[in-house]
Amino acid sequence: MSRVGGIDVLVNNVGFVHPRPAGFASVTDDDWLATFNLDLMSAVRTTRAALPALLERAGSIVTVCSVNATLPDPLVVDYSAAKAACLSFFKSLSKELGPQGIRVNTVSPGPVATDLWLGTGGVAETVAGAGGDAGAVADSVAAGAATGRFTQPAEVGALIAFLASPLVGNLTGADIILDGGMTPTI
Repeated sequence: MSRVGGIDVLVNNVGFVHPRPAGFASVTDDDWLATFNLDLMSAVRTTRAALPALLERAGSIVTVCSVNATLPDPLVVDYSAAKAACLSFFKSLSKELGPQGIRVNTVSPGPVATDLWLGTGGVAETVAGAGGDAGAVADSVAAGAATGRFTQPAEVGALIAFLASPLVGNLTGADIILDGGMTPTI
């Protein structure tokens, strides 16, 4: 870290979702552990490792969560639970670290136009099933947003950069939902 001068910003951006069309009973203990290890514990471990450097520089932590943290879906039951835990963890951390000058926020995107959703073997194709129409699944999901489209990756990146910047120096403990108006709550 001395080569780069320390850490000012930590962005936790990892996640993978595996739709479970066969339902809850099909999700094994190993599936649950793998999902929690990737979608929660990777961010916990990275944050723990970066914390000493962040404390030295009054840094900022931005973690990519998911709308599924507050919009549980039985199709992704283990992912929804892991992202809910992630959201709760970083909200708790914002309260602990705020007095020490570290801001902690989360971004919760809805469907983003990436290979995870739209690529071969992605969510749309998995939900469509064998012989199904992945394009129709993606169109249906996009239609569920008020904007009628998927979020673009650059939009998520711009929001992360804004949250990490000093432009919002008193914003901590926030979860910003970026889903084109898909989430039906206030």
